[in-house]
Amino acid sequence: MKKILVIEDDPAILQGLELSLKDEHFIVSTAEDGEKGFNLARKNNYDIIILDLMLPKKNGMEVCSLLRAEKVQTPIIILTSKKDEIDKIIGLETGADDYVTKPFSTRELLARIKAVIRRNEKQENELSEFSFGKINIDFKKQEVTKNKKLVDLSVTEFRVLKYMVEHEDQVVTREILLNEIWGYDTFPTTRTVDNYILSLRKKIEDDSSEPRFIITAPKAGYRFRK
Repeated sequence: MKKILVIEDDPAILQGLELSLKDEHFIVSTAEDGEKGFNLARKNNYDIIILDLMLPKKNGMEVCSLLRAEKVQTPIIILTSKKDEIDKIIGLETGADDYVTKPFSTRELLARIKAVIRRNEKQENELSEFSFGKINIDFKKQEVTKNKKLVDLSVTEFRVLKYMVEHEDQVVTREILLNEIWGYDTFPTTRTVDNYILSLRKKIEDDSSEPRFIITAPKAGYRFRK
């Protein structure tokens, strides 16, 4: 049975989610504030975390950032009642895998949960190690080294690099990257992808202004070549 952690301060939503998830045969743990949720998430192995953004003690973005900083790779779905897209963008850029906007249907959330779990299981069964130039990628440890020195990549940067490597010599559009990495079909701006590619180039290329590995495909997207 899959283990799930729900971090939500609204008692009615928390209780409803706990009952619905147990009906779907999940083992459910709960936390009513960000501090408790963070401590549970870092000390236990969950298959997925449902994380509200507006929480007492530690807000959802802070919890997400801290977990990723400590290399906790558990998939995270953010719950947000805010209408402003910037909150969703920031939440995803801090390492979350998907988001659901309140009010939401239980069916929609369950579909997102199952999709994220499937995607994560698929990633775990794929390529274990890959090298190019001075770079070595350990997919199991989610570590990248350059000249045998650890490269500090965010969770999302690592996922972008992994996807590009897995699709070597293929043109990958910004829209495909948004869908595959962030986990849904629409996004307010493709500029996010460009920013991540720029950051990756600075970290893995010898000269980011003349990249050898992550190449721009004009008017299309990007292509990785070994």
